[in-house]
Amino acid sequence: MAAYKRILLKMSGEALGGESGRGFDKAALQMAAGEIRDVCAAGIELAVVVGAGNFVRGVESASLGIERATADYMGMTATLMNAMALQSAVEAMGYSTRVLTAVQADQLAEPYIRRRAMRHMEKGRVVILAGGTGNPYCTTDTAAALRAVELDCKAVLKATKVDGVYTADPEENPHAMRYDRLTFSQAIRESLRIMDATAFTMCRENHMPIVVFSMRIPGNTIKAAKGQGIGTTVEGD
Repeated sequence: MAAYKRILLKMSGEALGGESGRGFDKAALQMAAGEIRDVCAAGIELAVVVGAGNFVRGVESASLGIERATADYMGMTATLMNAMALQSAVEAMGYSTRVLTAVQADQLAEPYIRRRAMRHMEKGRVVILAGGTGNPYCTTDTAAALRAVELDCKAVLKATKVDGVYTADPEENPHAMRYDRLTFSQAIRESLRIMDATAFTMCRENHMPIVVFSMRIPGNTIKAAKGQGIGTTVEGD
């Protein structure tokens, strides 16, 4: 039985770019779609927020001399491209989807409306959320936390390159230890970076568990959704 009836999956844009983390990689797209398919097949209602790092990052673009707000809007546009690519891959596997965007793009996607998104999920459709929050200076982590709370999700599943939260960067320190469970207060006390500060605070104040896990291993997403001890779970104090 699933631990969470309705979840929000936060994916990075780089996850769709394969080894290079840039553009689209066919195998990476199919793997991501397969993970989503497995969650749907288990009867779990699912919303997905996908980043834009495979095309553009607001902070990096700003360093090129592009105004920060403009750079962030460029990133929001890129999330719509990623959402559409993911939509196509998931529907090729036989599952119904809807792309909802916080940035107006009437010819490409539905506008984000909370009740509409919830109704789609109740009907078993995968809701792919693009455009971040619709505001500059907000990360896709913040968008994920906000939408999870708005849509009455039971947990945020954050897919990363590593299989959880560690005492140090496991790629730099081979002796780093992985946490199985953390409280929000412990994560703050130990200065562990789970999500950006705004997103983390929103989850903490709304008692929204965060499950940090690696989606690079097939089957991990459904295991995380079912609470099978994958990755690190951050929850109430």
